[in-house]
Amino acid sequence: MPALLDGVDARRQDPMTAVLERQRAAFLADGPPDAALRRNRIDRLLALVLDNTDEFVDAMARDFGTRPRAASLFTEIMGMISVIEHTRSHVGQWMRTRRLMRPARVFGLRAEVEPSPLGVVGIIGPWNFPLNLVVLPAAAAFAAGNRVMIKMSEVTPRTAETMRRLSADYFATEELAVVTGGPEIAAAFAALPLDHLFFTGSPSVGALVARAAAPNLVPVTLELGGKNPVVVGPDAEVTRAATRIAQGRMINGGQVCVCPDYVFVPREHTDEFVRVVLQTWRAMFPSIHTNEDYCSSVNHANFDRVAGLIEDARDKGARVYSMVPPGETLPDRGTRKIAPTVVQDVDDRMRIASEETFGPVLTVEPYERFSDVIDYVNAHPAPLVAYWFGPDDADFRSFVRHTRSGGVARNDFAAQMIPSAAPFGGVGRSGMGAYHGKAGFDTFSHHRTVAGSDLPFTITGRAAPPFTRSMRVTTALALGLARRRTRRRLRRR
Repeated sequence: MPALLDGVDARRQDPMTAVLERQRAAFLADGPPDAALRRNRIDRLLALVLDNTDEFVDAMARDFGTRPRAASLFTEIMGMISVIEHTRSHVGQWMRTRRLMRPARVFGLRAEVEPSPLGVVGIIGPWNFPLNLVVLPAAAAFAAGNRVMIKMSEVTPRTAETMRRLSADYFATEELAVVTGGPEIAAAFAALPLDHLFFTGSPSVGALVARAAAPNLVPVTLELGGKNPVVVGPDAEVTRAATRIAQGRMINGGQVCVCPDYVFVPREHTDEFVRVVLQTWRAMFPSIHTNEDYCSSVNHANFDRVAGLIEDARDKGARVYSMVPPGETLPDRGTRKIAPTVVQDVDDRMRIASEETFGPVLTVEPYERFSDVIDYVNAHPAPLVAYWFGPDDADFRSFVRHTRSGGVARNDFAAQMIPSAAPFGGVGRSGMGAYHGKAGFDTFSHHRTVAGSDLPFTITGRAAPPFTRSMRVTTALALGLARRRTRRRLRRR
């Protein structure tokens, strides 16, 4: 942190506040950046990642213990490029002023809405995708014309330090500052008087972040997790559905906020579904203990939590099927690896029924009536994504219409994130606000109305006393017309 404070009297204030004030002073002095500078900042952010890909991938592998290089390249690096390129190519379009009441301009009445940057945006990153999930919101914040402060996750300290060290080669502190440190630093960061705070993480920590930001009335965007439901539709091809769901559950070792968590399967197909899931995992992982393609739990705390969820369910009567390769003993705390596991017969006494798993575990439940599935999903907190496997038929459309979630994906893992222009965000307990595409630009912008009149008379001044008889008459006539118009519409309805 001291390297960030050149030219700042750190004796008067804590280092993060000093950086914030330095960024805010530069923002106010320079004014909103033009499109060229915004694109340049996005380009430098992307170059920071692409020029140092090997170093970032190595750091993430060391943080996780075992994390496949190919997985980091695909999910962390490739996963951000298309969204950032889409944002970059639309900056000029999104920042245009929108003119209102165009016909009135000839009479001297003008009004327009201009997207203006908020100022300094704070980003608190998670550990499961420690690079991707700070770079993407930072790109959106730059597109909107802001300065950015990033608090990296302390759970992945090597990645955090790599980002902090390398960012100084691409950005002045007044543009981008990267903060590292433990939970106490994160708590202080969330309490800064920022102009917007963006957080990705769990609902429980998200509530703490929102509470810390509240005294300063800092608006927050919360990208949270939850238990994502999956429905295998009555007309689904069960083998294909089971294969894809099994694959999706194992991305990043199941440590993804959009991973399928629990699956509803037609009762007559449940045994076949479980059999195909286990077969798929067996083919994917002939070995686990020494398999460099098998992502481990990020730390012992998460390993213990996931292993504890499985044992708690088993102790309370659930059926548990773990795909352990021959000759191996799992779970293994030394490598922090847990075998892919299916859990059945879950009830509300078990912690796994309510806690987000965030590991290589899939809960499977049979259903007979489709309405019971909708009732169950609606009785629980709204998830970040709801999955459906099967045709785009009346059942699917009923599921979409009668449930609530951040997004809906059909027949593929995270399909709702494929379009670069699609907003990404949760609802209810899975989050508030969205980003990706124009949604990200709008999140980090204030759409300010600028209006003026060159008319020879005042419009709004008529609301000031004294109130003339002509004003009372015209007001009564206008209200009468409004009432009749509304009643006609209601009669037609």
